[in-house]
Amino acid sequence: MRRHELTDSEWELLAPLIPSAGRGRPRAEDRRVVNGMVYKIRTGVSWRDLPERYGPWQSVYTRFRRYAINGVFAQALQQIQAQADAAGDIDWLVQIDSTIVRAHQHAAATGRKGGSIARTNRNDHALGRSRGGLTSKIHLACDGRGRPLAILLTPGQRHDGVCAQPLLERIRVPRTRLGRPRCRPDHVIADKAYSSRGFRAYLRRRGIGHTIPEKNDQKQHRRNRGRRGGRPAGFDLEIYRRRNTVERCFNQLKGFRGIATRYEKTATSYEAAITLASILLWARSV
Repeated sequence: MRRHELTDSEWELLAPLIPSAGRGRPRAEDRRVVNGMVYKIRTGVSWRDLPERYGPWQSVYTRFRRYAINGVFAQALQQIQAQADAAGDIDWLVQIDSTIVRAHQHAAATGRKGGSIARTNRNDHALGRSRGGLTSKIHLACDGRGRPLAILLTPGQRHDGVCAQPLLERIRVPRTRLGRPRCRPDHVIADKAYSSRGFRAYLRRRGIGHTIPEKNDQKQHRRNRGRRGGRPAGFDLEIYRRRNTVERCFNQLKGFRGIATRYEKTATSYEAAITLASILLWARSV
């Protein structure tokens, strides 16, 4: 095993989740190709600069792109989560947050409108413009042990509160036996950016406990309305202190240079890279 490659235990976990080869000529060895993908997102090099030991870079890129479009990494992550949930290894005290990622100038060349790339991705490719330039935002829900449960990619200027509900609805952990996938956390921890009456009402409808600090202007508005303002939102400081878990999860994800700076042109490819990095974080802990 070389640096920035899968360990034997990581490959043992991931190998059964990689689609088998179909008919036709034998394809390149799966472990070598996946190692090339991992090397790419760990180091942030361009596809053309992959070391020769991984074979032709076109083969590695083509396989990565196929897996990204077909959702292979997303399905593999769900299967790993399902195995952990069956073993009682998931802490359903879920934390949500987001982080801004600067997009490299190479990520902006997404092809002309109506081209082949535009047909397979969202129109904005999760790229937003701000005073800092091109950025993307990663919205993350992680369990109590700091492992990703759901990922949502948006342009950098998108507000966290708007994405809270779609992010939680992406949590879907299948059962290893009969039964519906688990989609509901026991408790949600979030910062003030997620403090809104609409989001709190959504959590109450689903029977999800939450610890979200109330904004100062919201407190004042409630007081000004007197009895019509309702009761203060419940807040447990001891539970809220565990919110640093999601920050540590972001730090681990950004340890991958290909995640800390976005080089991928399409949202599909960049989200697949984040998902592959998430799989490696799970592999370290199970």
